[in-house]
Amino acid sequence: MPGLFLCFGRGLHSPWGSIILLSMEWIHGSVERVTFQSAEGGFVVAKLLVQGESVCIVGKMPSVQPGEHVRCKGVWRVHLRHGRQFVVEDCHIQAPADSVAIRMYLGSGMIRGVGPVMAGRIVEQFGIDSLRVIDEEPDKLLKISGVGPHRLANIQKQWKKHQEVREVMIFLSQHGVSTLLAQKIVRAYGSRSKEILKERPYDLARDLRGIGFKTADHLAESMGIARDAPQRIQAGILHVMWELSNEGHTCFPEDLLIQKVEEMLDVKEIGGELTVLQQEGSIIPFNRGEIDRERVKCVALAPFVRYEEGIALHIHRLMSTSSSYNPEIQLALFESEHNIELGEEQKQALKSACSEKVHIITGGPGTGKSTMIRAILAHFNNAPRRVLFAAPTGKAAKRMTEVTGHYAQTMHALLEFDGASRAFRRNEKEPLDAELIVIDEASMIDTRLMYQFLCAVPSHARLILVGDVDQLPSVGAGNILQDLIHELPASHLRQIFRQARASNIVVNAHRVNEGQFPFLKNRKTSDFFFLEEEEPQKAAQMIVDLVVQRLPKGKGLDPFRDIQVLSPMKRGLLGVDALNQQLQQSLNPSNNPMTYMGRSFHVGDRVMQTKNNYDKGVYNGEMGVIQGLDQEEQELILNIEGKSVVYAYSETDQLTLAYAVSIHKFQGSECPCIVMPVHTTHFMMLTRNLLYTGITRARKLLVIVGTPKAVGIAVRTHRIKERYTGLTYQFQKLRSSLSGAPCEE
Repeated sequence: MPGLFLCFGRGLHSPWGSIILLSMEWIHGSVERVTFQSAEGGFVVAKLLVQGESVCIVGKMPSVQPGEHVRCKGVWRVHLRHGRQFVVEDCHIQAPADSVAIRMYLGSGMIRGVGPVMAGRIVEQFGIDSLRVIDEEPDKLLKISGVGPHRLANIQKQWKKHQEVREVMIFLSQHGVSTLLAQKIVRAYGSRSKEILKERPYDLARDLRGIGFKTADHLAESMGIARDAPQRIQAGILHVMWELSNEGHTCFPEDLLIQKVEEMLDVKEIGGELTVLQQEGSIIPFNRGEIDRERVKCVALAPFVRYEEGIALHIHRLMSTSSSYNPEIQLALFESEHNIELGEEQKQALKSACSEKVHIITGGPGTGKSTMIRAILAHFNNAPRRVLFAAPTGKAAKRMTEVTGHYAQTMHALLEFDGASRAFRRNEKEPLDAELIVIDEASMIDTRLMYQFLCAVPSHARLILVGDVDQLPSVGAGNILQDLIHELPASHLRQIFRQARASNIVVNAHRVNEGQFPFLKNRKTSDFFFLEEEEPQKAAQMIVDLVVQRLPKGKGLDPFRDIQVLSPMKRGLLGVDALNQQLQQSLNPSNNPMTYMGRSFHVGDRVMQTKNNYDKGVYNGEMGVIQGLDQEEQELILNIEGKSVVYAYSETDQLTLAYAVSIHKFQGSECPCIVMPVHTTHFMMLTRNLLYTGITRARKLLVIVGTPKAVGIAVRTHRIKERYTGLTYQFQKLRSSLSGAPCEE
């Protein structure tokens, strides 16, 4: 790093809400601290020490570190909210040259294992020669207290990685790409980064989560790849297909796909490259079925075809074999032992579930799904070790355990996922040992997980799927429960039991689901409250006040354990992001937070994992609490359901605050109290099944803050966005092959 010099230029933009004061000029100084760095756009807010004065600099620039010397070209402005700032157009960065700056630089967290204390020891020993020693004579660090062979090896590894990041950063900056992508690129490709970027730039969009196709496309263009190049078109097709899978589709109409890709790439006639991808097997064409009496030609990514084909085959395998255990139905005995009376729907559902190899039980809140699970367990009680209970999420599994008294686990745990091999130990060769398997919250199961699960279900076992088909579909691709209900025996529980009818949460949930306006009149004894507030900012403050003050004092609720804020959207004053910031500052302020890339976490914060991390065994949607922050080792320790998981600061882009979460992310989970904004600013997301899902997440108390108009919009909007899936086609294809009838491809 000694002698590092980097130039970076960008056009100047004048943001709203600011006054430009002077003409273009140069300033230079040392970076004191970095207040914010966007992960993708390269926008930076930092404090620069210029001739003894602390100056706020803002703009698109490389990833700067405290202690670095920065020379900036730009203009001064007075921001109406943030005051005097220097807006950067051009930026030159050099490694720090004096002892104070080097100490800041090394202690900034860029090298895991070197925090402020260790940085001070290194600079005290080697002074302005510190960076050269680390670079050229690292063994000399063994003279420093606290540095042994293990820590030295780690420092060398981290320093090398940091140099690689800088090298890629310079390479990217030469092609006009945000240099903050460098960390992700080097983490994925290591020393091969530049080679891959030069030869296969579109791999970025395919391999690295969070790096979009536009970024890879911009890089490819700067390297001379033509807009109509086959490489670009094929990459664009695959990118759009994977984006569609993120929206829930496992397949998509070919004509609509072509239209989307041509619009995105701004090219015409991509059919030839689509054919190439089909010939090589990356994309599979098939006729999904009839819509408006016309055959719909669809295409699907090869993995999803394999998953859906496998689901159909495994369901057929299970349905075609007999069970090794047939429980004797003793309804009267169960009712007397548990002091309950089953409804006619429940009795019939119990008989069907205990007699059929695969059965679905679906129903809304208060219709007795949990009672059904207990009844099923009771009828298999002479073989308790052969009964397995599971759910897609940890919270749903914990709730299942509480309701039944029988241990339930996540589906990943049930299948014994191995983080090292990224595979499930339980599969067709090593199936689960069970006579009966019951899966709760089945609406949350996506296509890939369902396939992996069915691979491990032994042929002699019975399988019962329990869920609410009217809830939002899974976060992952597919619409498993909805599709399977059309293919498998199913019991629909509709009767609301007397005890449940006393709950306004249950009553209003069913009213919303049936397209009726819910009862919003508040009563002291009710478990459902509506607080009207038209002004978004006041509504947000009301939500914070409810969580921090009113509900803990009035209802005795713990704001960390008992209350969850849900929102239909991420953005806006009443969105997840803004509410999380306000709730964090009100509930859990800190003078010593972990700050990385402009994001702050505090000890005690409630956070959520935002993607599957197979190495750590933590999955998308799982929530935990931050137990500790190690500023020296640059690590965060998270407690998830009693399990401690360590994250490097550079890995915290996988985490988000979870004082407030989206309704979609919280499906399958429950909380004693739900506080939920329903406001006209959410109008794009307000639908009946979204509101229904949010209401049914509350176990004991629900408070909606917003406007009756917004509630009405949601109730009237029965717009369920269609998910294109190929599972029904795979069942049709299987039936045709078994009957000998042709099935059109």
